[in-house]
Amino acid sequence: MGIWETITDLVEAATPWSTAEAEAPAEEQPQEESEDSQEEGEEEEEEEDEEEIEDPKEKFEEECKNSKQCAPAKHHFDECVERVTNASDEGEAKEDCVEEFFHLAHCASQCAAPKLWSVLK
Repeated sequence: MGIWETITDLVEAATPWSTAEAEAPAEEQPQEESEDSQEEGEEEEEEEDEEEIEDPKEKFEEECKNSKQCAPAKHHFDECVERVTNASDEGEAKEDCVEEFFHLAHCASQCAAPKLWSVLK
């Protein structure tokens, strides 16, 4: 075993996420039971669809982004987006609006938190 094989083994051991391994395929059921299981499967799928719940945090944060409380942060973000869009059209884009986006997201999270806790309790 050479030095490169040793280094390769160490790198592979340290980065287990680099190799994707799929699970074994599920075994097929006999044809006799397939009709009954299909009907049960359809009923289970319908129940799962009905049980999907919308995340109230997203709704509250969207409301807060458009509220008076977050108006200054949204104003700065919108101005930045307009400025960067105009600059990119001219080929001179030197900035991004990451900072303004995070300020707006922080404001929306702070505003939505009390409303979210009242819904979750």
